[in-house]
Amino acid sequence: MEPAISEYSGLFNSIDIRFANFIAKISKNNDPDILLGAALVSNVTGGGDVCLNLALFAGRELTETYKAESAQKIPLIAYPEIICPEISEWRKKLFSISAVGRPGDYCPLIIDADRLYLYRYWEYEKKLADSIQKRVSQQLCSKICLNIESEFLKQTLKRLFPEKEERTDWQRLALLNVLFNNFTVITGGPGTGKTTVVTKIITILLTLAKGKKLKILMAAPTGKAAARLSESITDFKEKIDCPAHIRDAIPTDTFTIHRMLGTISHSPYFRHNSDNPLSADIVIIDEASMVDLPLMSKLVQAVPEEARLVLVGDKDQLASVESGAVLGDICNRGNLGSFSDKFANRIKKITGENINDTLDLQHISSSYSIRDSIVDLKKNYRFSGKSGIEELSRYVNKGDAEGAFSVLKKGNGVKWRAIDTGENLQNNLKELVLEGFSGFLKTDDPDEAIAKLNAFKILSPVKKGPFGVFFLNEIVEQILSGEDLIKTEHSPADQWYRGRPVLITRNDYNLKLFNGDIGIIMHADVVNRNELYAFFPDPSGGVRRFLPWLLPDHETVFAMTVHKSQGSEFDNVIMILPEKDNPILTRELIYTGITRARENLTIWGREAVLKAAISRRIERASGLREAFWDV
Repeated sequence: MEPAISEYSGLFNSIDIRFANFIAKISKNNDPDILLGAALVSNVTGGGDVCLNLALFAGRELTETYKAESAQKIPLIAYPEIICPEISEWRKKLFSISAVGRPGDYCPLIIDADRLYLYRYWEYEKKLADSIQKRVSQQLCSKICLNIESEFLKQTLKRLFPEKEERTDWQRLALLNVLFNNFTVITGGPGTGKTTVVTKIITILLTLAKGKKLKILMAAPTGKAAARLSESITDFKEKIDCPAHIRDAIPTDTFTIHRMLGTISHSPYFRHNSDNPLSADIVIIDEASMVDLPLMSKLVQAVPEEARLVLVGDKDQLASVESGAVLGDICNRGNLGSFSDKFANRIKKITGENINDTLDLQHISSSYSIRDSIVDLKKNYRFSGKSGIEELSRYVNKGDAEGAFSVLKKGNGVKWRAIDTGENLQNNLKELVLEGFSGFLKTDDPDEAIAKLNAFKILSPVKKGPFGVFFLNEIVEQILSGEDLIKTEHSPADQWYRGRPVLITRNDYNLKLFNGDIGIIMHADVVNRNELYAFFPDPSGGVRRFLPWLLPDHETVFAMTVHKSQGSEFDNVIMILPEKDNPILTRELIYTGITRARENLTIWGREAVLKAAISRRIERASGLREAFWDV
């Protein structure tokens, strides 16, 4: 007899059904409730969850649960008669088969509390949680011998932070946190100085080491993010008040996490792991919000216990494309509360300041005191206190749609433009497209063209549809072609034309072109108009050029998705929302789009769509947050 799960083939994809059939086969049990649990855990894991929250689904109509609670999982076909069993009955049935075990068992499926996991995801989560808990609960036992409460430290801090802040200097607090701990999370929005404080952290560690050689590794999840970190540190270290030999010792080499750990061809494993850890005293990971659970688990296990591990990122940004929302879970989704008295007293001994008095937050307990390892950079050095972009991002993070619209209607660098359909989109965009893109198309200097291209960008949450980036790129090409700013009519099959902006979508380590890099197709010089090249910014300054057909996978990028824009910033941004509400529209996505703009932001869309997005959070089921926080 075929397992009953085959009846739900329109609701689940083929891999979910195959997995459920596998569980049925090895368990010799075709109970529909067991098969439903197996198919669901496969499905939700593929959608970004770490596990299946049985309590969320128990006793409810399956399609109703998907629509109401799981924003990214909409069934292809409605099955109104699929009712999930009650939680006690479901757990009993699942535990009745050998394929389901408890924490510590080696089985295809694990039930931990009311969460059903695929074994490997339970293991990833367990090892990550245990490793971090061990780091935050033990005294720092570092090879670096630092007298962190000495007068020398105080004088060094004064040199690195010469300006007296009216309230807590969060960058200084982040630096001290790294000195006191071998696990630190530094989070904050664009303009809060995350890269600045990373450079100062390296500076003070080198200074306090007093000549002892430190092995410092810096990495990011993407090649573009790694290159940007290197550029930022290279620029900022020249501005730091420190001895020349310290400045010269500040490293600028960065890696992708995969390269740092050492990829093994055709394998999910890395050369560096708990048995073969990295050779490092300090490991710094930038853009940590983009790191998924499996990669973060493998990374943390590969960092020596006595080394300092620093995760840097924006907890409010979009979560990783793959499973989990690791940085958000570690940061308790922003509900951080006060520091422990022990940590606060240690800071007071160094700075004379009671940091909990300035926080004015309730005490939130944590079994492993992870709160003392997290610093949220609150002061924005890019935007003034009256910046519409910063104010709008705060309302969006709070889920306050009315407050967000009040900011949009006030202006001050942000605008709202109501648009119902895509019928007149080309006419509506024409003036802004010509104003935003004419500058880079009218210069023959590749360096200048790249700088001007990055001054303006159109963003969309989606790729397809009348407001998706594919269609938007076509519209922009039509507008620019109509004004003779680009010429695309030579051959429909020829994708290359002068002025075409390109976005790299696959890393090429030989060419040193990385996913997210943006370049321009241009002539090599104003005399020879026959040969086209692709020009990309060089991290060391200037530009690099490549023959276009040598480029790795790429796409046209007058418009780009909000997801692809992570790690980038533009002077002026237009974010165009879909015509209808979409489960992928969340406050994290809206926040990410907003904070790509440095000076001006315009949001186009329907008011109901934006309000729905601001009210919806990314909710990814996992047990990681519960492992750190008493929730």
